[in-house]
Amino acid sequence: MDRDFWLERWELDQTGFHQNEVNPYLMRHGHRLGSRVFVPLCGKSLDMSWLARQGTKVLGVELSPIAVRAYFEETGLSATCRSFGKFESCEAQGIRILCGDFFDLKREDMEGVSAVYDRASMVALPPAMRERYVRHLMSILPRETRILLITFDYPQDEMQGPPFAVSVDEVERLYRDAAQIELLDQADVLEPRFAERGVTRMQENVFLLTRSAAS
Repeated sequence: MDRDFWLERWELDQTGFHQNEVNPYLMRHGHRLGSRVFVPLCGKSLDMSWLARQGTKVLGVELSPIAVRAYFEETGLSATCRSFGKFESCEAQGIRILCGDFFDLKREDMEGVSAVYDRASMVALPPAMRERYVRHLMSILPRETRILLITFDYPQDEMQGPPFAVSVDEVERLYRDAAQIELLDQADVLEPRFAERGVTRMQENVFLLTRSAAS
């Protein structure tokens, strides 16, 4: 799952992970996230527009310039773009997307962030990269930041990700030293497209993580 894999997915328009509707868990729990929300691996998610309509400032990071361009074109927003270190920063009406590598983000880039909305980041990464992802995220986030995290859990040997299976136990293992963990929702979500690939069980888990003041 290197950068070329994701760039190619956008180039070939193989973006089945993109949702054409706002995520219902975000609508249910978005009030918990505060005034400025960071959306890692944001793609062209309509969830960013929903957050902005609630008066929330949105900061996204996305590797693919195709995705960034598509987001602003499809939402009808006229973005102002400029170079910003290793990123290109595009901004319009309270939504700012940094086009570049998540792992190039620094602590100062997260200034003022109150929460993270992770619907498609952890599940997009294989195990070794998930550990690196969490370490880097914890190293750049302000203290007491909240994370609304949505994951899938299914027998990993039944389907090659992405999306990858991320269990409750793994979330607890990766985050327990840095955050308080609350399981908000669970639901059976096995869709025909996954059943056709041989998946027999799929569960969606929704967590609220609160980074401790001391971490």
